[in-house]
Amino acid sequence: MDAVSRIRVVIAKPGLDGHDRGVKIVARALRDAGMEVVYTGLHQTPEQIVRTAIQEDAAAIGLSILSGAHMTLFAKVIELLKENDAADIVVFGGGIIPDADMPELRQMGVAQIFTPGATTQEIVEWVRGAVPARV
Repeated sequence: MDAVSRIRVVIAKPGLDGHDRGVKIVARALRDAGMEVVYTGLHQTPEQIVRTAIQEDAAAIGLSILSGAHMTLFAKVIELLKENDAADIVVFGGGIIPDADMPELRQMGVAQIFTPGATTQEIVEWVRGAVPARV
């Protein structure tokens, strides 16, 4: 993939959760697979995440949530994307998310959830197949 048509992904760690080892591994795996990755760092608000994605012309936002606030945080990010005419940005994520919450997350617009045990190769392959490159 050339530099002009790379997949651009914002990887974010919303809320108060400070566990960032996994999200850094995912960001590095996506980068090593040839994607352009913007990692926002810890303690980001949904507003900051969406603003970054729009400013960076990202095709996707990946959220890492281990705090238990996944329903609220995903919902807010998706709501803000819609409010900012950016609903075409694919939202995916991972973390400690109960199976019982998966159907509601998908219904609200979360494209994919990766739970503990997902490999970086699975994540890379999914992003390549589900997220369009921005020209």
